Amino acid sequence: MDLTSFLTSLGTSFAIFVILMFLFNWLSRKPGNTVIYYPNRILRGLDPWEGGSKTRNPFAWIKEALTSTEQEVISMSGVDTAVYFVFLSTVLGILVLSSLILLPVLLPVAATDVGDKLSINATSNGTFSDLDKLSMGHLQEKSPRLWAFLIGVYWVSFVTYFMLWKAYKHVSALRANALMSPQVKPEQFAILVRDIPAVPAGQLRKEQVDSYFKTVYPDTFYRSLVVTNNKKVNKIWEELEMYKKKLARAESIYAASKNTGNAEGKRPTNKTGFLGLCGNKVDSIEYYTEKINELIPKLETEQKATLREKQENAALVFFTNRVTAASAAQTLHAQIVDKWTVTEAPEPRQVLWPNLKIKFFQRQVRQYVVYIIVALTVVFYMIPIAFISAFTTLDNLKKYLPFLKPVVNRAAIKTVLEAYLPQIALIIFLALLPKFLFFLSKAEGIPSQSHAIRAASGKYFYFTIFNVFLGITVGGTLFKTFKTIEKDPNSIVTLLATSLPSNATYFLTFVALKFFIGYGLELSRIVPLIIFHIKRKYLCKTEAELKAAWLPSDLGYGTRVPGDMLIITIVLCYSVIAPLILPFGVLYFGIGWLVLRNQALKVYVPAYESYGRMWPHMHIRVLAALILYQVTMFGYFGVKKFVFAPFLIVLPILSLLFGFICRKKFYRAFQDTALEVAAHELKELPNMEQIYRAYIPPSLGSEKIDDDQFEDAQSQVSRGGSFA
Repeated sequence: MDLTSFLTSLGTSFAIFVILMFLFNWLSRKPGNTVIYYPNRILRGLDPWEGGSKTRNPFAWIKEALTSTEQEVISMSGVDTAVYFVFLSTVLGILVLSSLILLPVLLPVAATDVGDKLSINATSNGTFSDLDKLSMGHLQEKSPRLWAFLIGVYWVSFVTYFMLWKAYKHVSALRANALMSPQVKPEQFAILVRDIPAVPAGQLRKEQVDSYFKTVYPDTFYRSLVVTNNKKVNKIWEELEMYKKKLARAESIYAASKNTGNAEGKRPTNKTGFLGLCGNKVDSIEYYTEKINELIPKLETEQKATLREKQENAALVFFTNRVTAASAAQTLHAQIVDKWTVTEAPEPRQVLWPNLKIKFFQRQVRQYVVYIIVALTVVFYMIPIAFISAFTTLDNLKKYLPFLKPVVNRAAIKTVLEAYLPQIALIIFLALLPKFLFFLSKAEGIPSQSHAIRAASGKYFYFTIFNVFLGITVGGTLFKTFKTIEKDPNSIVTLLATSLPSNATYFLTFVALKFFIGYGLELSRIVPLIIFHIKRKYLCKTEAELKAAWLPSDLGYGTRVPGDMLIITIVLCYSVIAPLILPFGVLYFGIGWLVLRNQALKVYVPAYESYGRMWPHMHIRVLAALILYQVTMFGYFGVKKFVFAPFLIVLPILSLLFGFICRKKFYRAFQDTALEVAAHELKELPNMEQIYRAYIPPSLGSEKIDDDQFEDAQSQVSRGGSFA
């Protein structure tokens, strides 16, 4: 990519961001759009424009984001969101501190060198980009100027160690403060018990569990809730809920028809066949009422059968204080590892009920099978990614699709395509993957949603590193230089190393596209806004349907964090090779912090709370990116034939040692709840019955179930209710 194409890409991206920002300011002031731009505040009963949000100043949201406190973020979006902002701040700090030294020192050192003939000749058509003259690739082999770049590698590494250590201490304090809260949280009074042995003769499963834990914890055991196989009862309950929604919709349509001049109104009808397209035509209200009346007794019968006959080898056990629950969750209860496996209970809204029954060794086997599938996916996904990165260059498009020549040879079209085509193709291709990885993570037998998201996030991170960063760098070079490698196989190392600076412009554009257009769309929420107004006008007939149309999701850590990790990996690996990438990294995380701070305070609603358990995974992956950077730099100094390159060998060792120390010092408190934390006093005595009922699945919640006869069934209680 030449300088003109790069500046065109950058300028266009910036212009789009500015347009989207002004569009956000205009649209967010419209009363009909408040549910799209302030849903978090509305759901909490707050005034959407409290604090001066309704203003004509297009930069007012920036001031609000900058002046917001960490405690405000926690109160609006939870500890997990606050921890995510610690991550963004940490990475931003690493890049800013690195830029302060690398930019004023390394850019002049590279630009004033006479240039490396190998790098000049290695590019296609014998040309050398103006941007590449500002990179390490412009230096001659064995040049003493390489010392400046070697010292730069050390600077970036030690800045990263300092910032990560500081962040780990801060997040540990955040987690401890949240868990010491005087508010009653059901998950702090419960443990999850899996791999319960076969029921002894003459006992029920519930009696077996109660007897075991009464013996071990005679003073603090409250009661147990045996997990049941709810597949059939869930199906009936979901069908019943569907007909209730359809009935409410039909009644709303009927009521609206009375306001059109017809006092009696027009009763809605529907066909009973496939998708309502065929079959007998019936009165909708009568039909849905009849279906509901049929399903209610059927549901009650199935609930009783489920509670009697479908008990599984897992249970939730409740204690009357937090210390006992925390202690029990980290204690070995049975001599044999695959019996009475005990862990902390997830939040009620997080529990993946079908996974609780999966046995210990089945979970181990599933985990290894999933790892193999992911490894195969990583390897074979690299083939199409490398193909896309190479094929979507203009030269290859003209070569393999000659009918496009008249179009792409036009100056304006050529500039735009060079600026955006490969990056857009890559972003679309990557969007297909996250759901598949989340499905694989749940298949491991993981018991909670947040744990499954963390696992999927890890898989996605390693996938993007191998397939995007390495795939683009290695694949693109192999594609362009295949004939050269065929003639001289020994040239592969040299060609791959010299390709690193030339690929920097691709990644500069990729990062710019992500932060300008990506965060511009995030802030403006154009797509959710359009979808909401279409649904409101043509599809929504009831208040419940209208609320479902605008109800926001959470921040989407499963895909957002790996995306951020890819950017930090790219920026770190090119920070010394091509220091010009550092300002783009600063802009990505700086704009991201501002935009997402606004969204966290006003838009997104957390789907769960894990009290910062994502942080150790973030920490270790930033460290993995740093090690990849250090190894890359060692290899590149070797290609430059710099005799002092072995001085870098110590850095990966230091990184591994730093990671080991952090894990030993901090990680245990993220895996388990410290007893000194759990021992803090509560504001009020906990309502144990309310805590117990919070874990009853919705499909088993019925007022008609006899609690004495079916002890593990209760009516459903909202997660937001009081537990004190």
